[in-house]
Amino acid sequence: MAKEPTWKTAIKKVLATSPTPLHYKEITEQVISEGLRKNVGATPSATVNAQITRSIKYNGAKSPFVRVGKGTFTLRDRSDAGTVVHKKLTPEKEESEEVEEQYEIVSSFGMFWKKSGVGWSCSPKLLGMQQIGAKPVDFCNQLGIYLLYDGREVIYAGRTTDSSLGTRLYYHTVDRMSARWDRFSWFGLLPVSDDGSLGELPESYDAAKLIPALESILIEALEPRQNRKRGDDLAAVEYLQKVDPEIEKNRRREILDELANKL
Repeated sequence: MAKEPTWKTAIKKVLATSPTPLHYKEITEQVISEGLRKNVGATPSATVNAQITRSIKYNGAKSPFVRVGKGTFTLRDRSDAGTVVHKKLTPEKEESEEVEEQYEIVSSFGMFWKKSGVGWSCSPKLLGMQQIGAKPVDFCNQLGIYLLYDGREVIYAGRTTDSSLGTRLYYHTVDRMSARWDRFSWFGLLPVSDDGSLGELPESYDAAKLIPALESILIEALEPRQNRKRGDDLAAVEYLQKVDPEIEKNRRREILDELANKL
């Protein structure tokens, strides 16, 4: 069996075939879609970003990568050849070691997840993927805030501190809100590890980072028409919903039982 290429090798291959610089999320998507790596973990975008920025920080001019914008990179030999000079940063900016941190305040979030995509219980599986093909993460035990929607309208906002996100949402499937919502969004504070586990809540937060985090949450949740971009602080941490596999199994079981009853 052929040995799986390293992240560095896979990243270099993607950048070598791209005519333009790529954001690390685009690099990650291509690594996965082209099958360059099978084992990508639960946070592949964070891994790609860390691989590149660490190489630039510790190897300097010997690094094969060059940062040409926030979170955007190309290969050094392509940059030296003048193929991307229109985007290249000034030396002063390039040496600032600008790194997008994954865990500033909000470590992960999901937007407009379907209520029907969860098998509800006291400890439901709230499955999400950073990218299609990444290892799913169960956010049942996440802490933070959440929104309930009726269509696109926000009808309830809540927080999870003493109890988990999954437990709080479950209560809303059996309380007075049960028939009034069909989707939900959430913003979590517990960091996500590459193996898909959730870490511990930080003891404190940098006050200077709270304001941009709050702004980002409001922009994502409310989608004001005059805001031209998404919340900067959340650029790398959105998770796509993955429907609980048990739901599909139960649906197939019900179909088989229905067919058996008709025979």
